[in-house]
Amino acid sequence: MIGIDIVSIERIQKLQERFGDKALQKYLSQEEILLVKNDSTAAGFYAAKEAISKALGLGISSECSFFDIQIHKDALNAPYFTLSQKLIDAYAITGTALSITHEGGFAIAVAVVEGKKSTRQLSH
Repeated sequence: MIGIDIVSIERIQKLQERFGDKALQKYLSQEEILLVKNDSTAAGFYAAKEAISKALGLGISSECSFFDIQIHKDALNAPYFTLSQKLIDAYAITGTALSITHEGGFAIAVAVVEGKKSTRQLSH
Protein backbone atom coordinates (compact mmCIF):
# COMPACT_ATOMS: atom_id res chain seq x y z
CA MET A 1 0.00 0.00 0.00
CA ILE A 2 1.39 3.40 -1.00
CA GLY A 3 0.49 6.89 0.20
CA ILE A 4 1.70 10.35 -0.82
CA ASP A 5 1.10 13.85 0.53
CA ILE A 6 2.31 17.39 -0.15
CA VAL A 7 2.24 20.29 2.32
CA SER A 8 3.07 23.95 1.88
CA ILE A 9 5.92 24.85 4.23
CA GLU A 10 4.43 28.34 4.52
CA ARG A 11 1.19 26.82 5.86
CA ILE A 12 3.07 25.17 8.73
CA GLN A 13 5.11 28.33 9.31
CA LYS A 14 1.92 30.42 9.64
CA LEU A 15 0.39 27.90 12.06
CA GLN A 16 3.49 28.09 14.24
CA GLU A 17 3.55 31.90 14.12
CA ARG A 18 -0.09 31.96 15.19
CA PHE A 19 -0.14 29.15 17.78
CA GLY A 20 3.53 28.61 18.72
CA ASP A 21 4.50 25.14 19.92
CA LYS A 22 0.82 24.22 20.31
CA ALA A 23 0.63 23.98 16.52
CA LEU A 24 3.22 21.18 16.53
CA GLN A 25 1.59 19.46 19.50
CA LYS A 26 -1.57 18.95 17.41
CA TYR A 27 0.22 16.36 15.27
CA LEU A 28 3.63 15.56 16.80
CA SER A 29 4.71 13.83 20.01
CA GLN A 30 7.29 15.45 22.29
CA GLU A 31 9.96 13.10 20.88
CA GLU A 32 9.08 14.14 17.32
CA ILE A 33 9.09 17.85 18.23
CA LEU A 34 12.70 17.43 19.44
CA LEU A 35 13.62 16.23 15.92
CA VAL A 36 12.08 19.30 14.24
CA LYS A 37 14.86 21.73 13.31
CA ASN A 38 12.84 24.11 11.10
CA ASP A 39 9.53 24.67 9.32
CA SER A 40 10.60 22.38 6.44
CA THR A 41 11.07 19.47 8.84
CA ALA A 42 7.74 20.16 10.55
CA ALA A 43 5.96 20.25 7.20
CA GLY A 44 7.73 17.06 6.13
CA PHE A 45 6.57 15.27 9.27
CA TYR A 46 2.98 16.45 8.69
CA ALA A 47 3.10 15.24 5.08
CA ALA A 48 4.62 11.94 6.23
CA LYS A 49 1.83 11.25 8.71
CA GLU A 50 -0.79 12.05 6.09
CA ALA A 51 0.95 9.82 3.52
CA ILE A 52 1.23 6.94 6.00
CA SER A 53 -2.46 7.20 6.93
CA LYS A 54 -3.34 7.21 3.22
CA ALA A 55 -1.17 4.14 2.62
CA LEU A 56 -3.23 2.39 5.27
CA GLY A 57 -6.37 3.46 3.41
CA LEU A 58 -7.68 5.27 6.47
CA GLY A 59 -6.54 8.87 6.34
CA ILE A 60 -6.19 10.71 9.62
CA SER A 61 -9.34 9.63 11.42
CA SER A 62 -10.70 8.01 14.56
CA GLU A 63 -9.12 4.78 13.34
CA CYS A 64 -5.71 6.36 12.71
CA SER A 65 -4.77 9.52 14.60
CA PHE A 66 -1.60 11.54 14.16
CA PHE A 67 -0.37 9.89 17.37
CA ASP A 68 -0.80 6.34 16.05
CA ILE A 69 2.15 7.20 13.78
CA GLN A 70 5.59 8.03 15.19
CA ILE A 71 8.31 9.54 12.97
CA HIS A 72 11.95 8.80 13.82
CA LYS A 73 15.39 9.50 12.33
CA ASP A 74 18.09 6.84 11.95
CA ALA A 75 21.84 7.30 12.47
CA LEU A 76 22.15 8.76 8.96
CA ASN A 77 19.24 11.20 9.63
CA ALA A 78 16.92 9.29 7.30
CA PRO A 79 13.26 9.22 8.37
CA TYR A 80 11.37 6.08 9.28
CA PHE A 81 8.20 5.43 11.22
CA THR A 82 6.53 3.12 13.66
CA LEU A 83 2.83 2.49 14.10
CA SER A 84 0.69 1.92 17.18
CA GLN A 85 0.21 -1.69 18.16
CA LYS A 86 -3.50 -1.45 17.30
CA LEU A 87 -2.64 -0.64 13.65
CA ILE A 88 0.11 -3.26 13.46
CA ASP A 89 -2.34 -5.89 14.72
CA ALA A 90 -5.35 -4.71 12.68
CA TYR A 91 -3.46 -4.76 9.36
CA ALA A 92 -0.80 -7.39 10.14
CA ILE A 93 1.93 -4.89 9.21
CA THR A 94 5.15 -6.57 8.11
CA GLY A 95 7.19 -3.70 6.66
CA THR A 96 7.32 0.05 6.13
CA ALA A 97 9.29 2.65 4.18
CA LEU A 98 9.26 6.45 4.13
CA SER A 99 10.79 9.19 2.02
CA ILE A 100 10.46 12.93 2.70
CA THR A 101 11.73 15.77 0.52
CA HIS A 102 11.53 19.58 0.60
CA GLU A 103 11.71 21.76 -2.49
CA GLY A 104 10.20 24.98 -3.82
CA GLY A 105 8.27 25.78 -0.65
CA PHE A 106 6.71 22.34 -0.33
CA ALA A 107 7.34 19.19 1.67
CA ILE A 108 6.43 15.89 0.03
CA ALA A 109 6.30 12.47 1.63
CA VAL A 110 5.82 9.00 0.17
CA ALA A 111 5.07 6.06 2.45
CA VAL A 112 4.86 2.33 1.84
CA VAL A 113 3.12 -0.01 4.28
CA GLU A 114 3.27 -3.76 3.77
CA GLY A 115 0.81 -5.99 5.53
CA LYS A 116 -1.21 -9.15 5.26
CA LYS A 117 -4.50 -7.25 5.59
CA SER A 118 -5.71 -4.12 3.85
CA THR A 119 -8.57 -1.67 4.08
CA ARG A 120 -8.87 -2.15 0.30
CA GLN A 121 -9.76 -5.73 -0.57
CA LEU A 122 -10.50 -6.98 -4.05
CA SER A 123 -14.04 -8.23 -4.41
CA HIS A 124 -15.02 -11.20 -6.52
